[in-house]
Amino acid sequence: MTVVTNWGTAIISALANAVNLILSFIPRLLGFIVILVVGLIIASIVAKAVTFLLRKIGFDRLSDRIGLRRFEQNLNVNMDAAGVLGRIVYWFILLIFLVPAADALGVPAVSNVLNTIVAFIPNVFVAILVLFLGALLAVFVADIVRGATGAARVGNPNVFANIARYAIIGFSVLIALEQLNIAPALLNELFGAIVAGAALAFGLAFGLGGRDAAKRMLDRTEVTVSAMSTAASQGNLRPPTRSANNVNDPYAQQQVPSSPYDSPTQRVSPNNNPQR
Repeated sequence: MTVVTNWGTAIISALANAVNLILSFIPRLLGFIVILVVGLIIASIVAKAVTFLLRKIGFDRLSDRIGLRRFEQNLNVNMDAAGVLGRIVYWFILLIFLVPAADALGVPAVSNVLNTIVAFIPNVFVAILVLFLGALLAVFVADIVRGATGAARVGNPNVFANIARYAIIGFSVLIALEQLNIAPALLNELFGAIVAGAALAFGLAFGLGGRDAAKRMLDRTEVTVSAMSTAASQGNLRPPTRSANNVNDPYAQQQVPSSPYDSPTQRVSPNNNPQR
């Protein structure tokens, strides 16, 4: 055990070490502050530019069509869709600058965590883009389905439109989750189950709903084939759908000769002289 005999020297040495630590830390702290300030300025400028451009191109109208405004109101977000996206861009850029700032500060653990977060953020942006485009496509297809079913007077147009809309949104959610690498094996099984269920539901709906129509079509086909067979066996090749009792039917206005030597306007006498 070392016994301190000169207290003055020990105190001076401890103070010198503390000053050296502080002086060596000051440049790293200044580097951290400078990088952070630059990141804040750039993030603010880029976020404002993105928000301005999105408002100019009518991003808020698109968000209203897909129901994003109502979602924001439910979350008590006092910001339009362009402002929300601009804020997301702001934090993304700030996180990018925080990585070198943490390195300059000499905190490797923090910098490793930030690197992991920054590497994952592009997947988040792609997932958000997939969800947004899927929502737009869902609204577009729902409008088409609603108009088509309404014009055809097939069932309730809103029901078919909602089915198409939520189906597309569901597929978009699955794609976004796969992009985020959230339980990919489970998502693949779920996707297969959804596709199989949709195919089964469509088949049942088509089979049960179109049963009467298919029966009527088969009955008409059977009647037509039977009439054509009867006409062919009698030597009458007239279309079976025409009626001889119809005065507008050209076949009803002429008599069919019973033999090559008989006509409705001319008879052949035994001496081969035509008699009118």
